Amino acid sequence: MAQDAREIFVVGLRNAHAMEIQAREMMERQSERLGDYPEVKARVTQHLRETEGQIKRLDECLAACGETSSSLKDAAQSFMGNMAAMAHTVMPDEILKNTFANNAFEHFEIAAYKSLLSLADLTGMSSAKPLLEASLKEEQSMAAWIDQNIDSVTRSYVRVAQAA
Repeated sequence: MAQDAREIFVVGLRNAHAMEIQAREMMERQSERLGDYPEVKARVTQHLRETEGQIKRLDECLAACGETSSSLKDAAQSFMGNMAAMAHTVMPDEILKNTFANNAFEHFEIAAYKSLLSLADLTGMSSAKPLLEASLKEEQSMAAWIDQNIDSVTRSYVRVAQAA
C-alpha cells in the first residue's frame, strides 16, 4: 500500500513524539543518579526542560496536520526509556555507559529532525519548519555538549571510582 508524503510526515511526527517521550524517561531516571556529577546533572536537567518543549512543538505540528500523537507508541517508548536507563544502573561505570548511549541517542534525534524537515518541505507544511528547526538546534547543542565533555566525565568517573 503506497503512502503519500503527508502520511509519512504524520508517522514521522508520531515517531518523534514517542522518541522524545523515551528521551524524557531516560533523562529523568539518569538525573536521579548524578549526584557525583553536578555539571552533567545540570546539563541533563536543562535538556529535560528542552525535551518538554520539543514534545509540545511536536504536538503543535501534529495538530496543524489535524492529528494527535500515538498513545501506544508513547507508552511503549516510555517503557523503553525507563528500561534503557535502568540497564546501566547495575554497572560500576554507569556514568560512562550513559554518556556513550546519550551521545548515540542525540545523533538519532538529530537525524529524525532532519528527516522531518525534509518531509515538511515535501508536504508544504512550512509552519512546522521553525518548530522542528528549534528542536534540531537543541539536539545539536546537547550532542555537542556531550561530545565536548566525554573527557571530563571520564576523568570525573575515575576520581569518583578511586575515592570509593
